[in-house]
Formats: sequence, structure tokens, C-alpha cells
Amino acid sequence: MANSDKSPVSVTLLGGFRLLAGGDQVKMSGGSERLLAFVALCGHPVPRPLLAGTLWPDTPERRAAASLRSTLVRLNGAGRQVLNIGATEIRLRPEADVDVHDARSLARRILDPGTPTGEQDLSAEAVALLSNSLLPGWYDDWAVVEAEEWHQQRLHALETLADDFIAAGRYADAVAAAGVAARADPLRESARTALIRAHLAEGNQAEALRCFEHYRQHLHAELGLQPTSRLCGLVGGLRSGAGR
Repeated sequence: MANSDKSPVSVTLLGGFRLLAGGDQVKMSGGSERLLAFVALCGHPVPRPLLAGTLWPDTPERRAAASLRSTLVRLNGAGRQVLNIGATEIRLRPEADVDVHDARSLARRILDPGTPTGEQDLSAEAVALLSNSLLPGWYDDWAVVEAEEWHQQRLHALETLADDFIAAGRYADAVAAAGVAARADPLRESARTALIRAHLAEGNQAEALRCFEHYRQHLHAELGLQPTSRLCGLVGGLRSGAGR
């Protein structure tokens, strides 16, 4: 297999945890995965007491510290090589690549109101990088908080990217970006609005109206709510025309 373009070792957190060494996935225990994932997410040296207390929150301090030491002892091969393990703190080696850091940098660039989205970021690759949730199926408190923060950031970025695609006349890409956001959160009106705008920009009125009606029915069935007047205004002319 080919090595990673950026580094021989990488940590994947989007779509699930994976440690890759030279392009090959490294099998690890659940405890080792949690340790590496937390350190990788932090992006800076983590004091041992903080790491132990976060990973074993319901355990007395001394036992949590012992669990951390035991996990570090069992860590071997690429798992140990990817860490700098100090007496007081642990951090990921600088050369290790972490996908969520690249994705967050992308989202920040797209969302920066003072800088137009560059051609490199206005791409299908950008949509793909924003398409995955962070550590799905992990229910540790720290993982849930990080996952929700990323969820909101990536949806805002996808919605903005859809608008950027529309402005560039790339309607299929706009539909793709907005569609990812709408599927990730089916009740999110801003995502559905971005998708409807993309359909309208492409001239697909029927698609836009079907998208609106599906959202309206789903929103009412789930929450007993109706779409806002802003969204209704987008398709108001289409709905009255369909009624006639």
C-alpha cells in the first residue's frame, strides 16, 4: 500500500477511529483507541492527571492514574510511536496527521467572512471531508461534546459551501453539499433551505417543491412545527402555481 501523502502515521477520527501506519490499519484495544483519540483531538500536550480523569471519570484518582499507566504499557508498535510520552504529559508527535484538524481548518476557511472561498476548497474533496461525523457511536462525555461541536461546524460550512457553489454556477456541487447537510440533520431548516436554493438556482422547480413538502411534512410529524416564513417565501410562488 502507498504511504500517506502527509506522514507515515495518521489518526482518523471522522467516520470512526483508525490508526494508519504506512497506509495499513493498525489493530488496537478499545482503551488504546480512546487514549489516542483524546490526545489527537486535543492537539496539544495533555497533562497525565487530565488524561486519566477524562478517560476514567468515575474512578478514584489513584486508580485512574494506574489505568492510564497500564494502557500506556500495553500500547506498542505504531500506537506507541505516534505519541510523545513524558513524565508529566502526553502528546501526539508533530509529524502525525489527524483528519479532523484538516477538516476543521477547511471549515474555518469556508466560514471566514473576510476571505472568499478559494478554488482549492471549492471542490468535491472539500464536501467529502465535511461529510463524516466525529467518532460516531462513541458515548464518552468528552467525545459527545467534541462530536456535537464538529457537527455544528461542518453543517454551517456545508451550507456556506453550497452558496459558494451557486455563486460559481456549479449547481450540481451545490446540491451535493447541501444534500450532505440535510441528510446529516433532517430537521435543520438552514440545511434544507440551502438545498432548495440549489435546486432553484439550477432551474429545478419541481425538485425544490418536493424538497420543501418533504421537509414540511417531516417537521410537522416529528415536532409539530411548520417551516418559517423565510423558507415558505422561497417556494411561495411555486406552491401557489401548483395549487392552480
